[in-house]
Amino acid sequence: MSRLIFSKVRIAKKNIRRFFKGAGITILVLIIVFFLLNWVFPLPDKIEYSTIITDNKGELINAFLTKDQKWRMKTELNEISPLLRKTIVAKEDKYFYSHPGVNLFAVSRAFIKNLVRMKRTSGASTITMQVARALEPRKRNIGSKIIEMFRAFQLELKYSKDEILQLYLNLVPYGGNIEGVKSAAQIYFQKNPDHLSLAEITALSIIPNRPSSLVIGRNNALIIEERNRWLRKFASNKLFTEKEIADALAEPLIATRGVVPHYIPHLAYKLKQSGNIIIKTNIELNTQLKTEKIVEDYVRSLRLKNIKNAAVIIVDNRTHKVISYAGSSGFTDTTDGGQVNGANAIRQPGSTLKPLLYGMCFDEGLLTPKMVITDVAINYEGYAPENYDEKYNGYVSVEYALEHSLNIPAVKSLKLLGHEKFIRKLADCNFKQIQKDRNKLGLSLILGGCGTTLEELTGLFTSFANEGIYISPSYTQTDTVHKKTTVISPAACFMINEILSKVNRPDFPINWQATEHMPKIAWKTGTSYGRKDAWSIGYNKNYTVGVWTGNFSGIGVAELSGANIATPLLFKIFNTIDYNNDKEWFSQPADCDLRKVCSETGLPPSDHCSSLVMDYFIPLISPTKTCNNVQEIMISADEKISYCKSCAPQTGYKKKWYKLIEPDMQAYFDDNKIAYDKIPPHNPDCELIFKGNAPAISSPVNGTEYLINKKDPEPIQLSCKTANDVSKVYWYINDKFYKASDARSKQFFVPQEGPVKISCTDDKGRNRNITIRVRYVNL
Repeated sequence: MSRLIFSKVRIAKKNIRRFFKGAGITILVLIIVFFLLNWVFPLPDKIEYSTIITDNKGELINAFLTKDQKWRMKTELNEISPLLRKTIVAKEDKYFYSHPGVNLFAVSRAFIKNLVRMKRTSGASTITMQVARALEPRKRNIGSKIIEMFRAFQLELKYSKDEILQLYLNLVPYGGNIEGVKSAAQIYFQKNPDHLSLAEITALSIIPNRPSSLVIGRNNALIIEERNRWLRKFASNKLFTEKEIADALAEPLIATRGVVPHYIPHLAYKLKQSGNIIIKTNIELNTQLKTEKIVEDYVRSLRLKNIKNAAVIIVDNRTHKVISYAGSSGFTDTTDGGQVNGANAIRQPGSTLKPLLYGMCFDEGLLTPKMVITDVAINYEGYAPENYDEKYNGYVSVEYALEHSLNIPAVKSLKLLGHEKFIRKLADCNFKQIQKDRNKLGLSLILGGCGTTLEELTGLFTSFANEGIYISPSYTQTDTVHKKTTVISPAACFMINEILSKVNRPDFPINWQATEHMPKIAWKTGTSYGRKDAWSIGYNKNYTVGVWTGNFSGIGVAELSGANIATPLLFKIFNTIDYNNDKEWFSQPADCDLRKVCSETGLPPSDHCSSLVMDYFIPLISPTKTCNNVQEIMISADEKISYCKSCAPQTGYKKKWYKLIEPDMQAYFDDNKIAYDKIPPHNPDCELIFKGNAPAISSPVNGTEYLINKKDPEPIQLSCKTANDVSKVYWYINDKFYKASDARSKQFFVPQEGPVKISCTDDKGRNRNITIRVRYVNL
């Protein structure tokens, strides 16, 4: 008997071992098959989400439909509140955190129920299986359910439970083209999902089961009834406290389908190109809305002048964040292309780059604010710039030239500095079009002969509020890596700030009456060629504001100017965002000092200087050469002849101090009939041949090709600039004498075709040659 029992036990053990061995092999085979199928049929988890734009507080301010025209906003893990997680899991899949993606017990129970009742009464789909179905929609049948189970295992293998719940909340349908709890929360309740109440979460949770019959805003009474049924079920399961349930039951449902906000449309479209799903901007929505309203109202007042658009950017100087961005006066306005982004459009900058130029000249030791420069006609190889008012001012200080935005002193300063160095500095400050065109640009770029954007100019001007250090403005909260470069020194920056903050200047807007309420700011205006663009960029310690006004159509308007059109808008914005704030201003840095200079030259005074003024300078850098604008000249007793040391007589002469006046200033004085003390002509009997100070031929321009009409040939002008002691010059054409004339008179001649050599010799024997090319054409 015992042997029989022992034999049966041994057989049973063998069967058990055989079973477990077979089961193990089966499981191993299933695992191998699963991973093989997982490799052959990868999980289709590439989800296209709506691009959403948020403000500095994380609130939604713009969003874009997906390619399939869905509102599918991504809910981040930190937006899934404990209340949201608890409610959804309790309703949809209470064993979510314990099963491997498929609840086998629920599947078996559903299979038996459906088999007994011969129809589908229970689905037994877990949250993971619902995600699988949303990723790969199919007809509901047994085959589809098996595929869902396979995909569920794939999801559990690849993602954590919280990530699967996140996928569910991002894909669950809420009727129409709304998918995901964040889309529903924003469109129905205008809030983020982590701010939803228990009643709102429960109301949303019942919609996916009947999205066509439970539509918020249309079937609210039915939704409340179904919501309360689930809330009572939660109460019976002790899921929430009695007070929480009571508050949720009492909460009304007055929501309707709202509209997704579309603020900052220009910046939103620009940032969308980055490809990021969630773009967190630094926009302060309240400031943005105020700015848009000011711009819209202001442009409306300009329409009678045929000025139809404006763009504004505001940067917080302390954080370097862009807090407001208006690309036009109205995105939906079709009269002048309101959808064009004027803040990012390439335009001519006018005179807005002059502060940087003078600041760089201060740092190079070329200029100081009180240094005097001539504002007279110039010609650089055919380039002859003019001032805005087409007038000349003679001797002007650098600060006067910047205050009055004079063009000729700016071109002279750029020539002195070198335009290549200036272009390199702009390239360092992210001026992309200037960097692209660097080989095409010349001296005209300082007057607006280049392309730039309001974004670039506003970014540059923030450096003047930051001791000369450029830090690239950040448009999003992820812009943590800033481009940082020194533009000018703190001393040069302070000098520029002092000049640009003066109120008594010609570009102060006419009829502006609100200055008593305006915070102290420094600003620079600019008007492009043809009056197509008007600029005004202003700043103080707190903000930098960039303003552009004009027409996107490119039409010029006679009344369009930076001073009278763009600057009033700049002042209005500062009045709004920084009202009456004069608590802080820029202090004089340690590397900037004051000294006395001659008021006539701006140089440290010599013994003969009688009129002195105070001037800022940079020690060890600013010019230290003393003023030398006067010279003692030996002249005859009747003051009609001057002498040099080589020809001065033993007796019968006297000495007299004369101001040294450059030839171009002599021409300016003569043209404007301004009297000045001329040095008498040099002794005609002097045998010394002068090698320096030869006449400078100003017309025609050396190396230039001139086209002359065959039918009606026009003569070419001959003019030159000479030293102060020259009274007569002699002109030669192709080495043949042409005409003698007074030093500052203009002559004309009709040249022959081909190369033409032109020579000018003064009455001291000094000579200058140039060559031009002449071609006769039918015009």
